[in-house]
Amino acid sequence: MPGYFLDTSAFAKLYHQEAGSQYVERLVEQKGSTAVVSRLSLVEIESVIAIKVRIGELDAAGQHLSRRRLLADISQGRVRIGPSIDERHYQIARRLLVRYGVAMALRTLDAVQLAVALDLQQAGLISVIVAADKRLCRVAEECACPTIDPGDPRVTTP
Repeated sequence: MPGYFLDTSAFAKLYHQEAGSQYVERLVEQKGSTAVVSRLSLVEIESVIAIKVRIGELDAAGQHLSRRRLLADISQGRVRIGPSIDERHYQIARRLLVRYGVAMALRTLDAVQLAVALDLQQAGLISVIVAADKRLCRVAEECACPTIDPGDPRVTTP
């Protein structure tokens, strides 16, 4: 059973039509597959939706619809929420920042997302990270985790 970790950059594509939205939609609809997001993505998605409203890409009705669809996706199991972020994830994120913060410009929240994804990969729950964030994808590949950019959906295997 394929397992996909959706970074917020991919997860958001389910709630606002943009490049890669159809690809992410197909992933979560795929029979026998699992789409997982971190608990951090539930916070980040609210920021993404708010930005879309502020810049005029979503109106108030679209904001409400996006939130309703998000809650429905979670309650219906189309998207699963990953484990609670704990001390172990923060330690992994710190090590990732020490190693890739300068060389590859890894950012704090991306390091936390990647720490959760790598933990899920090690547990055999996901096999690929789906992210539109090229920087995050490059670091994930350095960590031996395949990635897919939904805007250009070829699997990049480290």
